[in-house]
Amino acid sequence: MKMSVKAILSTLVFIIASTLNNYAVSKVIVLPLEDEIDARAWQHTRRACDKAIEDNAELFVIRMNTYGGALDAADSIRTSLLRMPVPTVAYIDHNAASAGALIALACDSIFMTPGSSIGAATVVDGQGQPMPDKYQAYMSSIMRSTAEHHGKWIAPGDTLLSWRRDPAIAASMVNPDSVTAFSSSEAVEAGFSDGTVSSLNEMFSRLNIDEPDTETFEPTMTDDIIGFLSNAGVRALLVMLIIGGIYMEMHTPGLGFAAAVALVAACLYFLPMLISGTLPAWIVITLVIGIVLIALEVFVIPGFGVCGIAGIAAVVIALGAAIVPTDSSANGLTLSAIARPIVTVGIGIGAAVALVAWLTSRHGPKFFRRHSELMLTQDIKKGYIGVDMGPAKFVGHKATAMTDMRPAGKILLDGEVYDAVSTGAFIDAGSHVRILRYENAQLYVEPTRLEPETEK
Repeated sequence: MKMSVKAILSTLVFIIASTLNNYAVSKVIVLPLEDEIDARAWQHTRRACDKAIEDNAELFVIRMNTYGGALDAADSIRTSLLRMPVPTVAYIDHNAASAGALIALACDSIFMTPGSSIGAATVVDGQGQPMPDKYQAYMSSIMRSTAEHHGKWIAPGDTLLSWRRDPAIAASMVNPDSVTAFSSSEAVEAGFSDGTVSSLNEMFSRLNIDEPDTETFEPTMTDDIIGFLSNAGVRALLVMLIIGGIYMEMHTPGLGFAAAVALVAACLYFLPMLISGTLPAWIVITLVIGIVLIALEVFVIPGFGVCGIAGIAAVVIALGAAIVPTDSSANGLTLSAIARPIVTVGIGIGAAVALVAWLTSRHGPKFFRRHSELMLTQDIKKGYIGVDMGPAKFVGHKATAMTDMRPAGKILLDGEVYDAVSTGAFIDAGSHVRILRYENAQLYVEPTRLEPETEK
């Protein structure tokens, strides 16, 4: 049977495509999380997830060895992993404690190396002490909902449905009184680990992935900078500099230094959102309007009025809205989504008020006080004189008593007679006197032993 050229070419194409499919290499992205879970870790995870999606990776692996860290960063990582279209695996080597346990639970699969541990997710403060019950209850709910996300399955041998990862056990990892933590073997028995493996290759084999094209995501310096600037504490500090700088510039127009500090701090504050492309246009417009209103207050309208207050309000709204989680628009704006920006901006404003109060107080640097208040007294002794000082110009000069001063009388000075008052004992006529001061249109003198020829 004869075959057409088109049929032959189609057959060859099918054979070649089938051969290539048999030798296709699976793309796997591996993200190391081996330090404290913080804003930098969240930025690294977000960029690694984006890369896995862009590269059409078959698997996204988190190689984990952490004792935990900040809950806000861990929750952001958890949310990102739960929404990943690419299958996710937590490879625990050797620790997944506290926030690390939450991240591991968010993954589709968990594998642990021998001797590894997972659990102990109690919320603690900076000194390692358990936080109040409301914090533990909230963390328990997060752990429970994360475990529930993976659903139920049919137990082997019957039709009984059971949780793939028991939510009650996940919640018990938070309880400060009876905290739960598993070794690698215990985690398998409890259903919180899919197996114990000695290496990534062994884990790939368990997942039926042969010789994958593995790429380890290495954070760049840009990632580190963005992560640092995304830290809540750093953001609060930048808010303090922005608000404090604006206030100082409004009260000391032309100073320049305060405005420069506010401008640099604003650039650093918005830099992470600009680079990631998560800064909405309306926030930029609000910020520009605030800056224009403040500029009008500084350069056009003297004092501190409606434009200044409205401008600062617009800037504060822009600062807070810029750090609201980007997924809030999709899921609805909730109290938890706006609580963190409110706290961050609020702390920054409070710190700005304290900073301005200190800078403009008598304990602050003279550089700022010199531009915000009158620092010197215009003393005559320092050369400050009026246009016409009158008799005040004779202070410090010597004269002769024309009459007895009991205590009032008259004095002779440079051929002119003036009324004067003795500040001490009575003075006889012809005595020599020194002019001490001029107050209330009156010269005050005291006796002196100098001879008349030495008088001024």
